[in-house]
Amino acid sequence: MTMDEKLKYSLLRGELVDTQSIWTRHEKRVWFITLITGTCMLYSTRTTMPLLVPAVASAQKWSKTDSGTVLSSFFWGYTLTQVVGGYFSDRFGGQRVILFAAVGWSLITFLMPTIIWSAGSIKSYAIPFIVAIRILNGALQGVHFPSMISLTSQNLCPNERSSFFGLLTAGSALGTLLTGIMGSFLLDYFGWSYVFRVIGLMGIAWALVLRYYAMAGERNRIINIATPSRLCANKSPAEATAVPWLRYFSRLSFWACVLTHACEMNCFFVLLSWLPTYFHDGFPHAKGWVVNMIPWLALPPCTLFAKYLTTRLLAREWHTTTVRKFIQSCCFAAQNLALFVMSRTSDFHTALICMTIIIAGTGFHNNAVTVNPQDLAPLHSGSVFGLMNTVGAIPGFLGVYLAGHILELTQSWPMVFSAAAGINLVGWIIFMVFGSAEAIV
Repeated sequence: MTMDEKLKYSLLRGELVDTQSIWTRHEKRVWFITLITGTCMLYSTRTTMPLLVPAVASAQKWSKTDSGTVLSSFFWGYTLTQVVGGYFSDRFGGQRVILFAAVGWSLITFLMPTIIWSAGSIKSYAIPFIVAIRILNGALQGVHFPSMISLTSQNLCPNERSSFFGLLTAGSALGTLLTGIMGSFLLDYFGWSYVFRVIGLMGIAWALVLRYYAMAGERNRIINIATPSRLCANKSPAEATAVPWLRYFSRLSFWACVLTHACEMNCFFVLLSWLPTYFHDGFPHAKGWVVNMIPWLALPPCTLFAKYLTTRLLAREWHTTTVRKFIQSCCFAAQNLALFVMSRTSDFHTALICMTIIIAGTGFHNNAVTVNPQDLAPLHSGSVFGLMNTVGAIPGFLGVYLAGHILELTQSWPMVFSAAAGINLVGWIIFMVFGSAEAIV
């Protein structure tokens, strides 16, 4: 059957209706596997430096402040491209933005050992040089989630978006697990440079799959023009570019979403960056693969459970706003309880359980505030999510740097954990009072 015949057949049948998604069932499966694998690789490359910083710092004679500066500099770049990534994704397609960025952050990861060794030859500028590369890496990775939320918003029905995107965020745990397991093995037997090389190569391989498999399928897509309103609902260039920022900025529910996300991201990024160092310093005899794997094993099942719980509560006709607040409260309650215990324990197993609970709580956050931009801004979710993640990344680099500075001055991990719990509490109150799932535009 020729392409013209297929098109006629599609038009005659009028198969698509307003309740169906633009992606077919097969396309959903292809893109889900592609995007969750990409998110896995994104986080795998992102967590290589936190895993390796004790070994690299020892070899390069870095202080805790130097380590904190290198770790936090990633988030300086991460804040720069969130809104830009969402804007270009809404306008030109998230898959193109994701591909361009993936090639960049994969290459940087692969070349990072060479960068670190080269920086060693310019002693007084070694840290600034590495920081500049880390900023670039963060900028490239900053477009991934805004682009992904834009891509899914443009190609899925409203009732599918939050659950689909929430599941995709589980890739972050899978990537961290990949680095924790394989990275720890490579570090123990081959040295830290091999971790960068292998994970960087895997990122490049995924970018090739995205370009020559997932994106290649778009060429064969048959568009049913019998329902133009459905196809154009989220893809109009005029709508995609004309983001009514003043309307969003004037609503407290928008700022509640943005600030709550920032508070939880502070906790997540501080622990993501410093978790290996915490166990390395406090429990030097602990196996690296244990502390870098077990906490992250809890995130995928908790993300799935939070998705299931959200679906069940909505099916029982709970208001979407109530569901979002309940799920987010589960996140903050679990994290703050674990942070409180962790700041007062010196037992390895207790600390490991607490860290696992904290990471697991992020699975609930991924099904609450993280998907809230799709509730508030269904037509501009990429841009709004980009702004939310920009603000969310600011506590990331400030919190990660300040944690290193606190440790340099006081050697006090309880101070770091108590600060994270206090910021979580602020976000919890803000979202409970001002949070909403009502669409603004």
